Amino acid sequence: MSLQQKLTDCLKQAMLAKQPDRVNTLRSVKSALGYLQIEKKVESLNDAEVMAVLQKEAKKRKDAIDGFEAGGRPESAANERLELSIIEEFLPKALSPEEAEAVVKAAIAEVGATSKKDMGAVMKAAAAKAGGRADGKVLSALVSRLLP
Repeated sequence: MSLQQKLTDCLKQAMLAKQPDRVNTLRSVKSALGYLQIEKKVESLNDAEVMAVLQKEAKKRKDAIDGFEAGGRPESAANERLELSIIEEFLPKALSPEEAEAVVKAAIAEVGATSKKDMGAVMKAAAAKAGGRADGKVLSALVSRLLP
């Protein structure tokens, strides 16, 4: 079963179980997927495209949480945290700090990087190896720390 179909099935289950928070979050994700389908002029999206949309939606929620907390609106931040937790159910498990460091070290060795000038190439290789399981900020911090 494709990831897009799994999202649709979970939305139906949430509607039947009368879970309004889950329904609203899954509908917003489904809407973002619909916009991408229209943009690409395709009938359905592959799992990689769906995963990219899920990651983008999760990042939106994280940014909103930071903004709400900075603005002194804890109830809104809590709502965004709830939506983020629902979206994260469909994302692959994030890399641990040790795994992320191993990925970056392997990318440095693969590219043959010797200085910070090679950071772009290392980031590209590390992002490909991580496969969306690590945040770009985390990878960037590790690359800049590990490169001389």
